[in-house]
Amino acid sequence: MDKHNLMKELACALNEKDCFNGAWLYAEHGEIVSKGALGFRDPENTLPITEDTIFQLASVTKTFTAAAVMLTVRQGLLSLDDEITKYFPELPWPGVTVRHLLSHTGGIPDYFDDADWFTGIWQEEKRVPGNDEILRFLRETKAKPYFAPGEGLHYSNTGYNLLALLVERRSGLPFEDFLQKNIFEPAGMTATRCCHIRRDGVPFANYARATVFENGKWVADVDSEEDGDVAAFDGLNGDDYVYSNIFDMLKWDRALREGKVLTLEEQQLMYTPAKLNNGEDADYDEGDGLGYGFGWAVGHDEALGLVVSHSGGMPGVATWFERFLDADRVLVILSSRDYRDVRAYLGYWDGMEAIARDKEPEPIVCIEDIALQNPDKSKWERFCGKYEHPEDADFIVDEVRMQDGELWAKCIDEDGDDMSFRLYAIGENEFGRKGGLLKLSFGEGSVTINGETVCRKL
Repeated sequence: MDKHNLMKELACALNEKDCFNGAWLYAEHGEIVSKGALGFRDPENTLPITEDTIFQLASVTKTFTAAAVMLTVRQGLLSLDDEITKYFPELPWPGVTVRHLLSHTGGIPDYFDDADWFTGIWQEEKRVPGNDEILRFLRETKAKPYFAPGEGLHYSNTGYNLLALLVERRSGLPFEDFLQKNIFEPAGMTATRCCHIRRDGVPFANYARATVFENGKWVADVDSEEDGDVAAFDGLNGDDYVYSNIFDMLKWDRALREGKVLTLEEQQLMYTPAKLNNGEDADYDEGDGLGYGFGWAVGHDEALGLVVSHSGGMPGVATWFERFLDADRVLVILSSRDYRDVRAYLGYWDGMEAIARDKEPEPIVCIEDIALQNPDKSKWERFCGKYEHPEDADFIVDEVRMQDGELWAKCIDEDGDDMSFRLYAIGENEFGRKGGLLKLSFGEGSVTINGETVCRKL
């Protein structure tokens, strides 16, 4: 099995569909099997991405934050079972421990649930809030926990902001410096740092800017009408804002495996899935059999054994770091542009996963590949109009219209945000879209969403 060429072919196929702009690396027993880079690191398509290009890691950063916490525990500055109110008495959450924050089982509300607080400061005060202001955010918004400590698992970026603040306060070092001194340097990660590019400027000569597709063209995230407020979060630490490249991520894998930063006993704790108060495993990813330890999603492959991983995503950023602990394999994918077609994007990810597991990948397929080439449009006008919908529906069709000879839908998601997109005919009365796996089926005076939610035409 020629894994290098298979991975390269997948990346090229996705790049041709305008859905991959980044770099990848796959290694076995520390030896690189496949690596490559495609696309551009600027919206204008003038600066090619190279294999040593630096990318924002997004939530893959949490693997470093969790390691920093373990080092602070080793130094006797912190205990996993310390309640966070010991260090943050202003927080009204007794019973929430450091262990809970690491495993997302404390019920701590995610700041993205109330992101207007950050964007308001950025827009009105013309500054980016620092990570120490996460405490002020929690006080002023009076954010409510999702559940009592240990009663569930709900992914929370805020929990990792608090962990970074804990490391900083207990060690006496800025979090960025703690990572540099205690993790990046011992691991030999010379191209990696924790920094705040949108707030402080770009310290790298070879940095790939996060880029989104808007109004028919690629734009930097900070220049986006829809996503420009991402700058408001750039002062936070712990959940994001480590930058690295594929080679340094391989070094991170080797440093962990060789015990250069954390002992194998410390890592075993991190790779142990959290349990709830009732003794049941905390379910991190419903249906996938994944748990969450300290900064790592934890799973098991029937043939390859224990697998730990983390994904990352922000506007214009998609990252993946996966380590096969028993089989000694590692897969790194770093991308700096939004994907245009979700089927193609998921097909690429699934294909890379298959190759890493010694399986043949499926071909990359986008919506145009499965859409009818010459659909009968004679009935499409009957589908147009406003629709009413169930009050408790998470995703609804609000309106369908014809535009430039094509069918378009306006939908509203669970957050109340509306979006408009072209519908592609994939059957006589069935339609899909580029940006998701949505399937709309039109009947007489109704439309069904993914075979479940029914919206009635007004």
